[in-house]
Amino acid sequence: MRVCVIGTGYVGLVTGVCLAHTGHQVICVDNNEEKVKLMQSGQSPIFEPGLSELMQEAIQADRIEFTSDLAAGVAHGDILFIAVGTPPLPTGESDTRYVEAVARGIGAHLNGGYKVIVNKSTVPIGSGDWVRMLVLDGVAERQQALVSAGGGTITEIEADFDVVSNPEFLREGSAVYDTFNPDRIVLGSNSPKAIAMMKELYAPIISREFAEDKSLPTVPVVVTDLSSAEMVKYASNAFLATKISFINEVANICDRVGADVTQVAKGIGLDSRIGSKFLQAGIGWGGSCFPKDVSALIHTADDYGYEAQLLKAAVSVNTRQRLIAVEKLQQVLKILKGKTVGLLGLTFKPDTDDMRDAPALDLIEQLHRLGTKVKAYDPLVSQSGLRHGLSNVIVETDAERLADGCDALVLVTDWKEFRALDYAKMAKLMTHPVMIDGRNFLDQAALEAAGFRYVGIGR
Repeated sequence: MRVCVIGTGYVGLVTGVCLAHTGHQVICVDNNEEKVKLMQSGQSPIFEPGLSELMQEAIQADRIEFTSDLAAGVAHGDILFIAVGTPPLPTGESDTRYVEAVARGIGAHLNGGYKVIVNKSTVPIGSGDWVRMLVLDGVAERQQALVSAGGGTITEIEADFDVVSNPEFLREGSAVYDTFNPDRIVLGSNSPKAIAMMKELYAPIISREFAEDKSLPTVPVVVTDLSSAEMVKYASNAFLATKISFINEVANICDRVGADVTQVAKGIGLDSRIGSKFLQAGIGWGGSCFPKDVSALIHTADDYGYEAQLLKAAVSVNTRQRLIAVEKLQQVLKILKGKTVGLLGLTFKPDTDDMRDAPALDLIEQLHRLGTKVKAYDPLVSQSGLRHGLSNVIVETDAERLADGCDALVLVTDWKEFRALDYAKMAKLMTHPVMIDGRNFLDQAALEAAGFRYVGIGR
């Protein structure tokens, strides 16, 4: 099928590349000329495991191309994905101006033939009808321009399209895997024709043709109305965020009563009604999705006269949890002023270079405020040379340089390679070999054998 993906962030680029890999003919559109040139050369502008290889294969197979020409993309695609960013505003609501611009732009370039316009961006509930209105506005504006240019001649532009909500559930760091191995595909629309085309588009993925385990049953396809599909996305992320905040609340109680939250999480996770995922206590959630989506759902509830008290509590617990490592440093080192603390990891999760709303940023700010010298090492950030937003931290190039002269280390991001560091050597380089394990990720016995004083979360 002929596909156009507008926006080449994490969601757009992964979606476009993976659809090309499954055999579709894809054009990816972005208004950033430099980014387009980079992608045309076969280089991915984001770090995502496996993405660059698939991208280069698709380019060589002539199944994907990159352009800044929206008109060309709209003309090419039978299915048009809107996959631009919807960052949070200070009020908590989503900034939908990029979606608005794209929807109007699509309308301005429609020129006959049926199109399915897919909301892949995470948009406020009710945006499906809004996008349809904006596309029609774009059509009307173009038609008026043609009338004016033609001296009053009436020119009718065919605008045959349907809007589908197709929320994404991709995890940064495993987005390619998640595309080919989804738990479900959600399609929101009242148009049987549009739904049929989307099922055809996703047929190779639904049948698990590209799945890691091809013996699994076909991927469930959930067909809903537009608003319900949009709500599925927000409700999913809000539930997962609340689950993490819950286990962090339990961890803080465990700290006070002498229980071990890792054992508690195992005990409750074996209950089939609860499950073990997202029960890892630590220093809170961050990134580009959970904070934005939970805040947006709270804001939507407020708009309709409902106070989402549980969601507000989940946000409150997470805000407090981000600084739990500072409390533990104060318990061990007492006065932090004049001390040096090293952070292991900066990104909000492993296998990504994304630092949007990362807990590390709050830690750096608070430690700096308390007069602490802060150093950090991150496998990706340290090598990238990018230091935007990191003015109050010294970014080291390896873990041993990080440890040198530190009074304590804080494990912030659970990168796999952090389990294999030479902690015995690092302990000898430190003024005080203290490890605050902010993810309960490291082997306590191994750290203590290496000479560290180990402090976990809820342990």
